[in-house]
Amino acid sequence: MKRFPFPALLRAAALLPLLAVLGGCSVLGSGQRDPVTIYSPQLAATPDPAWPQADWQLAIARPSAARLVDSSRIAVRPAPGELQIYRGAAWAQPPTDMIEAGVLRLLEDSGKIAGVGRLATGMRADYRLALDIRRFESDYRGGPLPAATIEISAKLLHNRDQRIVASRTFTQVQPAAATDVGSVAAAFGLALSAISTDITGWTLEQGRGDALAHPPR
Repeated sequence: MKRFPFPALLRAAALLPLLAVLGGCSVLGSGQRDPVTIYSPQLAATPDPAWPQADWQLAIARPSAARLVDSSRIAVRPAPGELQIYRGAAWAQPPTDMIEAGVLRLLEDSGKIAGVGRLATGMRADYRLALDIRRFESDYRGGPLPAATIEISAKLLHNRDQRIVASRTFTQVQPAAATDVGSVAAAFGLALSAISTDITGWTLEQGRGDALAHPPR
């Protein structure tokens, strides 16, 4: 019987948990050395002229998300209860960065608000927008084509007394034209634009209502 040196056995044993973890990670595609294509969904949204004017300032907190959601890997759900990733594909930015940038850009471009910026800048703001990304994935939903699915829980808070002004869950589902990753990324561009628009308009409306109901002393 061939004998292995004891250190070699230790190295082999150490590899077993790693192989088990890798074996449990499901990915779409084949091959171990596929080139990675980077996808960057484009925001194609314009401010709504009907949005109300705001004479208050808003700070956007960095969105929160579970580690599996806020990943550079593009997640896909081929069946309920099963989550995989597209092999050879990645996001240029994690979902938290995409959502934060989309809402901030729309608010800035709208010209409807006295001041808006990231919370990290330390700006003096009257309100704070907190976003939690629950889903950012491609979902087949039992059909032949996937759909870009984004779900975000939003809370608008008053900075002075930390009062929750309003809260709402936003969901956008945009079907992809085909099953390839490029088509899925294009669908995410539409979903990102739509949900950023919804959150921006809602924030301005809720802030306006609260500012009227609670004027500064």
